[in-house]
Amino acid sequence: MAENVDLVVLGAGPGGYVAAVRAAQLGMKVAVVEKEKVGGVCLHKGCIPSKTLLRSAEIYQHAKHGEEYGIRVGDVTLDFAGVQARKEKVVSQLHKGVEGLLKKNKVDVYKGVGRILGPSIFSPQPGTISVESEDGGDPVMLVPQYVLIATGSRPRILPGLDVDGTYVMNSDHALQMQELPKSIIIVGGGVIGIEWASMLSDFGVEVTVVEFANRILPFEDEDVSKEMARLMKKRKVRVLTNTKVLPESVSKADGVVTLQAESGSEVITLTAEKMLVSVGRQANIEDIGLHNTAIETEKGVIKVNEFMQTKEKHIYAIGDVVGGYQLAHVASHEGILAVEHMAGLDVHPLNPQEVPRCTYSRPEVGSIGLTEAEAKEQGYEVKVGKFPFRGAGKALVYGEPDGFIKIVSDAKTDDLLGVHIIGPHATDMISEAGLAKVLDATAWEISQVIHPHPTLSEAYLEAALAVDGKAIHG
Repeated sequence: MAENVDLVVLGAGPGGYVAAVRAAQLGMKVAVVEKEKVGGVCLHKGCIPSKTLLRSAEIYQHAKHGEEYGIRVGDVTLDFAGVQARKEKVVSQLHKGVEGLLKKNKVDVYKGVGRILGPSIFSPQPGTISVESEDGGDPVMLVPQYVLIATGSRPRILPGLDVDGTYVMNSDHALQMQELPKSIIIVGGGVIGIEWASMLSDFGVEVTVVEFANRILPFEDEDVSKEMARLMKKRKVRVLTNTKVLPESVSKADGVVTLQAESGSEVITLTAEKMLVSVGRQANIEDIGLHNTAIETEKGVIKVNEFMQTKEKHIYAIGDVVGGYQLAHVASHEGILAVEHMAGLDVHPLNPQEVPRCTYSRPEVGSIGLTEAEAKEQGYEVKVGKFPFRGAGKALVYGEPDGFIKIVSDAKTDDLLGVHIIGPHATDMISEAGLAKVLDATAWEISQVIHPHPTLSEAYLEAALAVDGKAIHG
């Protein structure tokens, strides 16, 4: 028995379920296929649980240092079981919310693995979806006009490294820890690695970060990377850059993990109770029937055009499976773009320079557009405005004076090229820069916005003024 629908979405993460809701709003009959839980990795194994743990770590640190604010609370103890319970409560609440959204918009949800079939009795073109459930019953056949692939990604592993989930973990395993280790080695100093380093350090774990590149957060502006490294070291986090882990050297015995790493011409030995591998994510494109189509892949991701169409024009793909910025908000935006294009609406392709990037460590990082180095590499003559948060009264009130806002502008046209923030609430504050990029604002125009006092946003005003050497408090 085959069911005819307008759209089948493979995957119900932040890309898939948002696209499904938007398609339903446009009058389509929509089916979503999800093998686990709606909400996807972001809700259950990524963004939400990790940020919930980060918030608990932040509160723990505030409580331990309450005397600095004139508040004495006595001995502060960490109830990690309670931390995990709160995480599960937040995830559960949001999961029910996503289920409710899909139900409200009359989106049919099929639990199982969806595979794309080739031309068949159901359809002359590839795209019929076979949904296979775990109970082994007969597959359900969905015959859509359009297909949207939104199957997400999984943690990447180092070749030759045995990830056992106990001693050697990826982020999925780490989120389920019932007890904190005394020490941990984090392999990878990118966004996820630094978030875990910050969180575990705040929880009292001895942390070592090993990064192959010459700096942590290697895709951020170099000034941001330097500031984060300084603050991590200030918090007693050991940061090793230009260092290559030797997977074959990893051994597990007597409750500890030991590994060797190359740092220049030197081979160093590292030991800890746990090891967390955080070296990026790999797209889930296997076993979904791509071989039954003309869809092309390159470097492990699906090739699409600016409207998220694959080589099979009725099959679209979004989110982590197409590479680029593997971010939940990008997947959601691409999902809306894709279904609006299916519906024949006038859509604007995603501009990577308008995508905000966030790191939810302590301090946070928010950025958008080109770094100073990237701008120069692309031939721009740049002018830079930079303002430290310690010059903003609200940052001192918060007790979080570290970090800065940096604005990179085109010296010839005054166009805004990039904004880079490291400091309190950077991930919230970067949205002002996002709006400025969309509206093609200049630093001067940002400086004409009246920013309320006292707020952290005043640092925007000062950084914008600093671009032309006119900062008032700098």
